[in-house]
Amino acid sequence: MTRLAGIAGRKAVRAFERAGFVAEKPEGSHVTLKKPGFPILVIPLHREVSPFLLRAQIERAGLTEEQFRKLL
Repeated sequence: MTRLAGIAGRKAVRAFERAGFVAEKPEGSHVTLKKPGFPILVIPLHREVSPFLLRAQIERAGLTEEQFRKLL
C-alpha cells in the first residue's frame, strides 16, 4: 500500500482547501478547486481516490506528499 492509498475524495478536497484552494460547487461526482497562479484541480468524490491521481494533483498544487498528508 502506498502512503496515498485509502484517501476519500471529500477528505482530499478539504486538504486542498487548507492549502488555499477554493472549491466550487460539485459538478456531478467531481469538485473543481481553484487558486490564483495554479492550475485548476479536479478531484472525484469517490470513497477512495486513486493514489496516482492524487499524486498528480498534489504536484500540480505545488505541494509535496508530506505537506499534503499534514493537511489531511
